[in-house]
Amino acid sequence: MTPSPQPPPSPSTRAGREPSGPGSGAGALCRIRVGSAPDSWGVWFADDPRQVDWRRFLDEVARAGYEWIELGPYGYLPTDPERLAEETGRRGLKVSAGTVFTGLHHGAAVWERTWAHVADNAALAQAMGARHLVVIPAFWRDDRTGAVLEDRELTAGQWRDLTRLTERLGREVRDRFGLRIVVHPHADTHIDGEENVARFLDATDPELVALCLDTGHYAYCGGDSVKLIETYGERIGYLHLKQVDPEILAGVVAEGTPFGPAVARGVMCEPPSGVPALEPVLAAAQALDVDLFAIVEQDMYPCPPDRPYPIAERTRRFLRSCGV
Repeated sequence: MTPSPQPPPSPSTRAGREPSGPGSGAGALCRIRVGSAPDSWGVWFADDPRQVDWRRFLDEVARAGYEWIELGPYGYLPTDPERLAEETGRRGLKVSAGTVFTGLHHGAAVWERTWAHVADNAALAQAMGARHLVVIPAFWRDDRTGAVLEDRELTAGQWRDLTRLTERLGREVRDRFGLRIVVHPHADTHIDGEENVARFLDATDPELVALCLDTGHYAYCGGDSVKLIETYGERIGYLHLKQVDPEILAGVVAEGTPFGPAVARGVMCEPPSGVPALEPVLAAAQALDVDLFAIVEQDMYPCPPDRPYPIAERTRRFLRSCGV
């Protein structure tokens, strides 16, 4: 059984070990490339009247000091590569990754539908010069309504389908588009906390499947990001930087609140006010001695249109103080 998400350590203990060695000190994190994503502007869907216009997102993410972005939900940004290249290029922006949602634990019956979705995203990401495709597992309960869609626990057969088809996805995406898939553990999915992440990594081929460590989601589900990096460093292919508010999370866990309503309550918060502390996470990532993207994602759907930019600007300033 997967344990219920547990609140992370209190703010007084969250920092863990202090950054040391080559990853410490301002300007020392030379292997980390920072960016942001539509998610930090409250964007969860390709089209939603409560979301900011894509032009405003591009304008503001560049003005906040970011050079790299993700594509976000397919169709939010223009899907014509020439137009998107023109729009990003004139703002000095580059694309680090696309994102797809999959339900591969359902087995071969969903492969063709999944691949059609993946191929569109991968083709656009490739055309924009990206090298990664973030893969998010299917939710076991609806992220907006909280309706239970399926069992929270996978059967042994479903785990086999999930790992086998994820390896196939990694091979196909690599061979056809030259991209590396990075699987994103996520709240309210079957790949969430420490136990399920370890099970997934131990059952998949490192040559085909890497991990996108989202520090906020992992903390939301009771995980320790520094420990994960130190234990499975060779599998870390990408980072999402995010924090959770420990007090709000405690209430979310106690009440069994679904992820969407938890976000609306403010469970994902502006750095550095939450957990985990990002300095030791970045230091541990730097110690891997590989180039990594670290994309800021502060889930805020829905949010007022004027809220994201000041947060993005302050977050970029904070990350500079961390050395990236």
